[in-house]
Amino acid sequence: MKIRNLLSITALTLIAGVAFAGLVQPAVVFIDEANMFAQGDMWTARTAKNDVEFIGCGIRVVDDGVSLPFSFGFCQAQDSAEVLILCTTLSADLVEAIKGISDTSFLTFSWNASFECTRIGASTQSFYLPEFKTKKN
Repeated sequence: MKIRNLLSITALTLIAGVAFAGLVQPAVVFIDEANMFAQGDMWTARTAKNDVEFIGCGIRVVDDGVSLPFSFGFCQAQDSAEVLILCTTLSADLVEAIKGISDTSFLTFSWNASFECTRIGASTQSFYLPEFKTKKN
């Protein structure tokens, strides 16, 4: 009886895993130049059908041996229409926000008229992960 119950539970678990694969929410790169913000998820940008779309942020540390070392951050995006935006920041808080970005994050960032980043946000959630295909037997 215990074995039969264990097999039933195992079968139901496998069926539930196949039936409910989880929400997938791709977010293509979107740039709003009028309102000065960009957004999109990195996986969707990387796997776009075009070869121009991208989004991401980075950090650079400068130590020239003369002045004090400093860090700066940047975010950049290009949409499928090849609209390109790049902003930079010296803000320690925004540089810290960039450190929280992962390779499957949804990113959003804003800039001002001088192309200084004014807001950087990242969201790393299961629905931004790629949709994995399972083998059919």
